[in-house]
Amino acid sequence: MADPPGRRLMPETVQYRKDGHLATITLNRPDVLNAMNLRMHAELAEIWDDFERDDQIWAAVLTGAGDRAFSVGQDLKELAAREEAGEAGPSTFGGRGKPGWPRLTERFGLTKPLIARVRGYALGGGFELALACDLIIAADDARFGLPEARLGLIAGAGGVFRLSRQLPVRTALGHLMTGRQLGAARAYELGLINEVVPAAKLDDCVRAWTDDLLACAPLAVRAVKQAVLSSAELSVERAIATRYPAEEVRMHSEDAKEGPRAFAAKRPPRWLAR
Repeated sequence: MADPPGRRLMPETVQYRKDGHLATITLNRPDVLNAMNLRMHAELAEIWDDFERDDQIWAAVLTGAGDRAFSVGQDLKELAAREEAGEAGPSTFGGRGKPGWPRLTERFGLTKPLIARVRGYALGGGFELALACDLIIAADDARFGLPEARLGLIAGAGGVFRLSRQLPVRTALGHLMTGRQLGAARAYELGLINEVVPAAKLDDCVRAWTDDLLACAPLAVRAVKQAVLSSAELSVERAIATRYPAEEVRMHSEDAKEGPRAFAAKRPPRWLAR
């Protein structure tokens, strides 16, 4: 990973790998179920910066090391120690001023697609990371939940808002106010995740999704994502009349011409993504 100007943080808690047009980002603290400490947040910030900046990377998979957890969220032992030392102030919604800001959960302008690959527990901030991704592919042993209320906390990294928008409100409130978990099958029934497969088939399933993503014009994928997320609260009339920056780029790009040309010539398209 290239170091951004003025920042030289060697990754210790996150693995970042690039393969062709795909990046894989792995939360790498399996001994503590990939709990996120301040170091991990700082490392992730540099990775997200690089992911956004690298024109050769069109999509990313976010996952957790090991087979027990995607991530169980905030490292509560670190938080307790910081509170004991008087280093942790009160927390609420958002992460402004904290290490790693803006975190993925607040990178609202990110148009490249993200897939969450989930095995085991995705709890608290881990579930919030998954909710901030565009697609969620889960093994049948995955468990999702926001237990913050049981700890006197709140799902402040967007979980309160994203869950209540991605589920029926009463269903979301039931889980937010009690901390009850969702199994993968139930999450799929509710439309919260895209696909559930046996753990042994998870990588093949994720690969099929990434192959389909990368077969599409990257500028078109980004335009779709931005238009959908930006227009969620608009009427269809207003949504159609609105200008979206990613769509402005796509509509004037060579890729918009390349697709029809490739179809007519009966050959695979050669996307430029500029």
